[in-house]
Amino acid sequence: MSITHIQQSIEKVIAFLAENPDKSRYTDSAATAVVEGGLRCRAEGPDGAFLISDMPRAIGGGASAPSPGWLLRAALANCDATVIAMRAAQVGVTLTILEVTVESDSDDRGLLGMDDNISAGPLAMRTRVRIGADGVPQERLREIVDWADAHSPVGDAVRQAVPSNMEVEFPDP
Repeated sequence: MSITHIQQSIEKVIAFLAENPDKSRYTDSAATAVVEGGLRCRAEGPDGAFLISDMPRAIGGGASAPSPGWLLRAALANCDATVIAMRAAQVGVTLTILEVTVESDSDDRGLLGMDDNISAGPLAMRTRVRIGADGVPQERLREIVDWADAHSPVGDAVRQAVPSNMEVEFPDP
């Protein structure tokens, strides 16, 4: 898609939501995961979307697919890259390079329940952005990245404690 197409699409959505703020909130499409065998899982969503995860051999998995933790980092990297590209298009900047890398530090004792004082999730995450655009000052590119960081849905979910609950069903045998 061209920068103009992206820019016009964003402008249309902004105009629509400005006139119809009640249409801005919705329930996101569900992802439903099933265990295919061992620790390999398949998550499915709308329109045939799916992804597969597995755990490393050392923890009992088959190492046949990325781990859920890697998929989280990939989701954050993809979301940040997408929002940076959207913002750049929105303000008329044609990027020549955009690369987003997300790393995290973890302690497997949390995942394995060895110490309840250790988080099961990442202890820290780092995002590195490589960005360039011909004739655009670094300060302007930094403004685009900062704006995108503040508006990345996955980034926001990772940084805040999103209220959530778990329901458990026991189907009849």
